[in-house]
Amino acid sequence: MLRWSIWFHKWIALIVGVQVLGWVLGGLIMTAIPIEKVHGDQHAATPALAPIDLKKLVSLEKQLALADQTDVASATLKNTPRGPIWVLKSAAGSEGWWNAYTGENIDEIKGPDARRYALMAYKGAGKLAAVDYEETAPKEAQVSGPLWRASFSDAEHTRLYLDAFTGEVLSRRSSLWGLYDVFYQIHIMNFGASRSYNHPAIVIVTAATLMIVLTGFVLLWIKIGRDLAGLLARRSQALRLGRAKT
Repeated sequence: MLRWSIWFHKWIALIVGVQVLGWVLGGLIMTAIPIEKVHGDQHAATPALAPIDLKKLVSLEKQLALADQTDVASATLKNTPRGPIWVLKSAAGSEGWWNAYTGENIDEIKGPDARRYALMAYKGAGKLAAVDYEETAPKEAQVSGPLWRASFSDAEHTRLYLDAFTGEVLSRRSSLWGLYDVFYQIHIMNFGASRSYNHPAIVIVTAATLMIVLTGFVLLWIKIGRDLAGLLARRSQALRLGRAKT
């Protein structure tokens, strides 16, 4: 048993040791850095939006008639930086955006508006360095669809991702978030977009780590047993020698 316990303990520890180090480092990073700083809350400003004027508001019934859509699965009224908007989502998943005061279908916001909305959503010493339109959302934004990326020149290199139709902030990112995310992916052993920890790799490595602990206990138990047996043997021998001398 001792030989097999040593063999399992040594080789399993060698295989999963790197990932265990990743778990520890990831845990250290995630506990040492306040999550508020990772989210960029220190640079988050709440835009002062005018309240929705209910007298001007197009009712949902009228909006559906104007949109001429019969397969609407959900309708959401949003108060956005560009004003109240009806967001109509079809059963197939496609979305349409409509001015909630006029009922007209709206287009994507332009660069000057994107800059203005980004400045409304930011506070800090940084300057707005660039505003870029992204047809396909980058991986770090963790959203889908076209959007605007606003980059600021602060110490954290803050980046805001704005909805291409409403001007709302969909996600905030920074160099600190990038560091945090790398260690988070290592921690959950998932480098995909899902960020799920329910996958075979982490289950296998966790089970292997459990084996290291169990075989370690076996080795410890055997070592303690041998040391105790040796101690008793030496004590018995000392007693025999003492009697022989007397």
